[in-house]
Order: sequence, then C-alpha cells, then structure tokens
Amino acid sequence: MENKSGIFINCQEKLWDFRRPKIMGIVNVTPDSFYANSRADSDKKLLSNVAAMIREGADIIDIGGYSSRPGATDISVEEEIRRVVPAIEKMRKEFPDIPVSVDTFRSRVAKEALDAGACMVNDISGGTLDENMIPLIGRKKVPYVLMHMRGTPQTMQDNPVYENVITDINRFFAVQLKKLKEHNVNDVILDPGFGFGKTLEHNYIILKNLDKFLWHNKPLLVGISRKSMLFKVLNGKPGDMLNATSVANTIALMKGAAVLRVHDVREARETVDIYMQMMLTNDD
Repeated sequence: MENKSGIFINCQEKLWDFRRPKIMGIVNVTPDSFYANSRADSDKKLLSNVAAMIREGADIIDIGGYSSRPGATDISVEEEIRRVVPAIEKMRKEFPDIPVSVDTFRSRVAKEALDAGACMVNDISGGTLDENMIPLIGRKKVPYVLMHMRGTPQTMQDNPVYENVITDINRFFAVQLKKLKEHNVNDVILDPGFGFGKTLEHNYIILKNLDKFLWHNKPLLVGISRKSMLFKVLNGKPGDMLNATSVANTIALMKGAAVLRVHDVREARETVDIYMQMMLTNDD
C-alpha cells in the first residue's frame, strides 16, 4: 500500500517531508524502562548512545525521563525535569544538528525541555493528563506527537475495553485535533499507542488496520520496538525481539507509517531503505 502521509511538518524552521519515513531513536534517562539497553544512566552512556544513533541514521532523538511501561512507578515533575533537562542540554551542545523530542505528558516538563533545546513534544496521553499541554504547544509553536492511551501508565492495562478499537481511536484523534486546531497547532503526528491500554488482540487489530488512521491527513508514528505484543507471541524477552521488530515495522510502513520510533536505529534504517527501494521501483 502506498504511504499516503507524504505531507510536511515544520521543525526548527525546516520542513520535514514524510514521503520518506523518519527514524526516531529512543533514549531513556530512567532506571526502569522496560528495555534495559535504552537506559542512559550516565553522561558518557547518553552521549555514546546518541552518537551511535546519529551514525546509524536517526532523524530525531526522543528522550524520556518517565517510564511509561505498564505499572511503572510514578515520579514527581521535579524529578522528571531533573532527569530530562540536563540530558537535553548536553545533547544539544554535543550534537547541535540532531533534532530532539521530549517524551512527556506534563506541560511543565515540556516547557523546560523546549527551553533547553528540544523542538518537539511526544505526549503519550494526547493532552488528556495535563490540561495545560495543548495551550503550551500552541504558544511554543512546535510539532506535537498526539498518542492515544487509555488511563495512565499505572492503570492502562487494567482490562482495556473498546466498542471498536479503530473507531474509538479515530474519534479520540478527531476530538484532540480539534482542540489543537483551536490553539493554532497544525504540525501534528498521530500515534495509535501500541501497548498503551490495549490487549494483545487490540494491538494486532491496530497494526492490521493502521491505514485507517490516514484519513486525518497527518503523519503516523509507530512505536512497536521490542514491545510485549511481539514477545508474548514469540514467548521471548524484549532483548530477543530485534527481528520481530523489523518484521512489524515493515508491516507498519506498508500500512502507511511515516515515523518509526525504535531502540535499534540501524536495523530500522535498513527496513526503511528496503521499503523505499520497493516503492520507487518502476514495475515496467
């Protein structure tokens, strides 16, 4: 299926063309993220991880200081800022050309991160956990990743139920996009939120029907990397899910994904390169 999300987003006064899918590398300054290798628990590891992702072809680095794995421990806003802001400052000093996204649902953290040099906000709650988030995005005029989640990271997997998971997520996107438009926010990326308030079956329904979110005419971000929807099927662990991640990302690209949020940048870049070769090859 042709990737129909070939539109532009303004980021740091540059236009991103999503006709070629982008790679978002994951960096966590947390002690408890579900995939241990994504954790940067020192300045040396932070900069080393980011340098490797840039070499391997990352288009943007997504940094988070709050673990959103199911049942994760809640931390204070102050602690999240303490983790995230110095890391962003170090990244911007060492790698000034790589765009940085902050993964947070709290407007205070988002503001501090943007002031420190981040250029995008990746909000797992889609603006539902902090009423000040959408107005902040409007004031700051930065791109916004609008993700769907049921509940909070602590409650999201407590028996999630939908009337129709695709229809319900599309309704959520429509409502939140209207709010964003009221605050003059147009640079929006949509994320259906694999694993965030979804059962295993819900996740595969979403993957199978990913193209049904394209009618909003916004780029789609997919974050499947090493998640439980893979290792539960294969009876493995996150560390074993590199091949499964590449397979799932390939399916997502063929269903219209414009951004792959990943732990393993080189493999994701290769996946995109093969996909693009297929898309650009003339049948004649």
